[in-house]
Amino acid sequence: MPRRETPPIGAPCWVDLMTSDPERSRAFYSQLFGWTAGDPAEEFGGYFSFTKHGVQVAGCMARQPGWDMPDAWSVYLATDDARKTVDAAAASGAQVQVPAMDVGELGTMAVVGDPGGAGIGLWQPGLHKGFGILGEAGAPSWFELHTREYRAAVAFYRKVFRWDTEVVSDTDEFRYTTLKNGDGPLAGIMDAAGFLPEGVPARWSVYFGVDDTDAALARIVELGGSIVVPAEDTPYGRLATATDPTGAEFKLVAPNAAIPARNPVDA
Repeated sequence: MPRRETPPIGAPCWVDLMTSDPERSRAFYSQLFGWTAGDPAEEFGGYFSFTKHGVQVAGCMARQPGWDMPDAWSVYLATDDARKTVDAAAASGAQVQVPAMDVGELGTMAVVGDPGGAGIGLWQPGLHKGFGILGEAGAPSWFELHTREYRAAVAFYRKVFRWDTEVVSDTDEFRYTTLKNGDGPLAGIMDAAGFLPEGVPARWSVYFGVDDTDAALARIVELGGSIVVPAEDTPYGRLATATDPTGAEFKLVAPNAAIPARNPVDA
């Protein structure tokens, strides 16, 4: 996969982990994906980045005292004006969770809650352009929203983040819409009203690419993580869901030997 210099507007451009144990998370992901963890930036609350072959792929930060949230991965969408996008999101019914704020010369960030309650980050690139590798082993490879408010969510991302969307399926059994891009789909929205357990909020998930899903799951267990959904062959790759040692959930995708796929909807 070519390295990405600048993310398309509205596309996922960064992922980061809020963790209760930065050192344990640093060791886990470095050993699992072959990442290199950078030094914590004290001016940014100890935030640090992971790199793969010298290219940034993800960030990590300690969960702050008093934050009553589980450890979790977050997804950020690219915008060319974070403050205007936050205003547009609020006007479309979103809850502003973190107002737009400058992060030095790196860029401008914000977090909003979409119509279904899923948190989504915004990133206006400055010196920090986001992850530079996409869709290969050890890198973010797919991004997916599971929501009970499917149609409202599709309309929201189309309007606020200027998504050009494509309906993959619109049946009672499977409703799915993707963000279109010239190089292929970059993210998906799934109607999860029929299977999202009661009490589980709508949420964005990140899939990390691996060469072998089963081997990756075995390594996750060795490193202190857990398997949530075992590996399964699908038309979109061999998929699985796991948690790291502190409970943060993430997904895996490996090419299906019978039906090669770059991401979970690119069949």
